[in-house]
Amino acid sequence: MQGRSSAVITISRRTFCQTSLAGIAGVAANQFLDADNPRAPTLELDLKIFERPHVLAMAKRYLHERPITITDSSNPRSAGGKHDYFSEADYWWPDQKYPNGPYIQRDGMSNPENFTGHRHALIRLGRQVPALTAAWILTRDRSYSEAAVQHLRAWFLNPATLMNPNLQYAQAIHGRTTGRGTGIIDTIHLVEVVRSIPFLAESKSLSPADYEGVRKWFAQYVDWLTTSKNGQDERDAKNNHGTWWVTQVAEFATLTGDEKLLSYCNDRFKTVFVPNQIAPDGSFPEELRRTKPYNYTLFNMAGLATICQTLSTAQDNLFTFALPDGRGFGKAMAYVFPYIQNKAAWPHKPDVEYFQYWPIRQPSLLFAGLGLSNPGYIKVWQTLPSEPEVEEIIRNNPIRQPLLWVKDT
Repeated sequence: MQGRSSAVITISRRTFCQTSLAGIAGVAANQFLDADNPRAPTLELDLKIFERPHVLAMAKRYLHERPITITDSSNPRSAGGKHDYFSEADYWWPDQKYPNGPYIQRDGMSNPENFTGHRHALIRLGRQVPALTAAWILTRDRSYSEAAVQHLRAWFLNPATLMNPNLQYAQAIHGRTTGRGTGIIDTIHLVEVVRSIPFLAESKSLSPADYEGVRKWFAQYVDWLTTSKNGQDERDAKNNHGTWWVTQVAEFATLTGDEKLLSYCNDRFKTVFVPNQIAPDGSFPEELRRTKPYNYTLFNMAGLATICQTLSTAQDNLFTFALPDGRGFGKAMAYVFPYIQNKAAWPHKPDVEYFQYWPIRQPSLLFAGLGLSNPGYIKVWQTLPSEPEVEEIIRNNPIRQPLLWVKDT
C-alpha cells in the first residue's frame, strides 16, 4: 500500500510510475529531469502540500452529504428497472417535421430535455469518493474514509439502492434504441472510485467483506463490458470511446486481479490506439473531425494518459512506447501541449460549445510529466484550474485526484 511520507514527486529519466496489483501507482526515483537535457535543474513538487487546500475544501463539502444512487430518480422512457442505469444520448433531438417520431441527430448540440438524473448521480459519486479518499490520505482522519465507504455500500452492496452491474440502457435514443454501447462512456466516473478502494481498505473503513462485495460487483461489470454487444461495440469504437473503454477496463481489471485482461488492454494500446488513432504529426484525426475538436482531443489524451499510468511497469513504459515511425503517446502529447499552453494558437475550428472553458488541469500533463520525465508538463499542470464549475466540463474530467495515482517517495 501507499506509504505515509511526504508526497514529493521526483523522477529520473529512466523511471516512471508503476502500478501494483492493488491498483496504486508508484514513483520510484529521485529527480525530474528534462529528457533532452540531463543537466536540467531538479523539479520537486510536494504533491500533498500542493493538493491539501483544494482536497480538504472539497472533502469537507462532501463529508456530510448522503449517498444518492440511481434508485433516487427514474424516467418513464427507460426500458429497464429501478436498479438499471438509464441515460439518453446527448446530441439527439425531436424531429420538428415529425414531433412524435424518432429523434434526429445534431452533433455537438446537447439536448437539455434529455434525462440526466442517473448521470448526475454517477458524476456526484465520482467526485465524492475520490475527494474523501484523498482527504484520508492527507489526514488519516477516518471520518473521511467512513463517509466514502457509505457511498460504496449504497451503490454496490445495499440491495435496496444498488446499481445493476451493466449499462444496457445507457444513451438511449427515443424511437430508435433502448441503449447503446456509447453509453459506456458514462462510467468513466467510476475509474477514480475504483482507484480509491485499496486506500479505503487500508483505512479499515472498508471491511474485508465489503471489499470483496465491491470487487465482485466490478468483476460482474467487467464481464458485461467484455461480453455484451454494447460492451463490444464500445470496445471497437475508433475514437475516444474506444480509448475510455480500455481506460475503464484496465482500472477495473486491476482491482479484480484479471491479468489476462490487463495484458489485453496493454496490447490494445500498442496495436490499436497508437497505429490507428495517432497521425504522423501526433494529432487525433477522429477527434478533429468532430464539432468539438479541442475538447475531444484533450479528452482522448486524458484517456490514453490514464491507460499509460495504470498499465506501465518498470519493464514496459507505455508512455515511451512508439512505433518505428515515431508515433506514440509522447508524439501525441508533444502535438497537443502547445495548445494547452496557448489555446489561441489552436489551428483547427473552435468547439461549437464550451470552448471558452478549456483547458483545465489535464491529467495528461501530470502523468506525461512523470512518465516522460518532462517537468515542463507538470509546471503547466500546476497553473490550470483544478475544479471546474460548468457541468459539461465536470462530466469530461473524471481524473481529478492525483494523490490516488502518485505514490509517496
